[in-house]
Amino acid sequence: MKRVLFVDDDTSLLDGLRARLHALRSQWEMVFVENGPRAVTELEQRPVDAIVADVRMPAMDGVELLEIVRNRWPDAIRIVLSGCAGEEQSGRLLSVVHQYISKPCEVDHLENVIGRCMQLRDVLNEPRLQALVGRIGHLPAMPRTCTNLRAAMADPAVSVREIARIICEDPAVAAKVLQLVNSAFFRLARRITSIEQAVTYLGLNAIRTLVMAVEVFSAWRNDADACELTPARLQKAAQSVAAATRALAHGTGFADDALMAGLLHNIGHWVLLKECPQQLKRAIDLAKSHGIPLHTAEQDVIGASHAAVGAYLLGIWGLPYPVIEAVAFQHCPQRVAQTQFDVLAALVTAQSLQAANEPLLRGVSESCEMVVDARYLQALQAPFDWAAARQRVCATNGELH
Repeated sequence: MKRVLFVDDDTSLLDGLRARLHALRSQWEMVFVENGPRAVTELEQRPVDAIVADVRMPAMDGVELLEIVRNRWPDAIRIVLSGCAGEEQSGRLLSVVHQYISKPCEVDHLENVIGRCMQLRDVLNEPRLQALVGRIGHLPAMPRTCTNLRAAMADPAVSVREIARIICEDPAVAAKVLQLVNSAFFRLARRITSIEQAVTYLGLNAIRTLVMAVEVFSAWRNDADACELTPARLQKAAQSVAAATRALAHGTGFADDALMAGLLHNIGHWVLLKECPQQLKRAIDLAKSHGIPLHTAEQDVIGASHAAVGAYLLGIWGLPYPVIEAVAFQHCPQRVAQTQFDVLAALVTAQSLQAANEPLLRGVSESCEMVVDARYLQALQAPFDWAAARQRVCATNGELH
């Protein structure tokens, strides 16, 4: 049974949650406390799977509480349920919160958010790796991206399209922008996966704050370069697959989701490179020496593949489900009951075509567990055949414009 801790100084709200969530008592063990210090005491007695906290509380505010949780119990899902957060609090929340839910909140929505987070924990069911991903509030950006963004935003005539283009060059920055815009800091009627829409909605001031934040643009560890899978190589691969995926999804209603799935498909490798580069190197060596796919070697050496790690991170950051699903099942689409050409299909087709032209690593297979070919596209009633798909991908030249 999952354990969920609710923290709010409004006792009437806690009583309301206790009553409305009573039907879930067979699925969740729920604990309700009135302040941060009591929450810490409760956690010290027994850890939880998720914590849902208000922001504005006396003695210890929600941000301070969640910072403690991130440092001491990093595998716990951290959710804010709050009516408002000041500008200073909002900035601090970016690196400690997985999900932000606005008050008032329908109980069904709250249940869905918590439940989806729990499901994602099951995708990455190795506790050590849950803790590893749970600690991450940011991923290092490429220095060139940071420099280009600073220069662009210094130009008073810069366009939103130009800012979006630069952000799309870097999966780490793109993921953080999408996390920000899809949080309930910004009351949206739907999820956003278009970076240009995200920049328009957030405004350049918010993007400038993001760029200036030291925690977002922290440096890569020195030993990251010891791994053959360098940040530069990952960035190039992400851009190539994103360009191919966008080309395949052109004209569909899920084109933005497909583009983001392509850009973020290897975000799990960024996590592994940041947190455990030596283990990732051993996985690469194992894949080469035994002739097995890299994601299989990662499972053997690290305990989870980059696909599972990436999907878990994007999930707790609140990105749209089609993107998370595509990242999670990019090497095993047969585990999803696909009936039509969708985001996952666009991603695996793009990867298959791109890998034939330019593999991520020489001598290392990134193959899918099923054959992605003309019959696959035909079974899903894709709007093109295999030859047309190859032509679309080749036309991109592996470049994301």
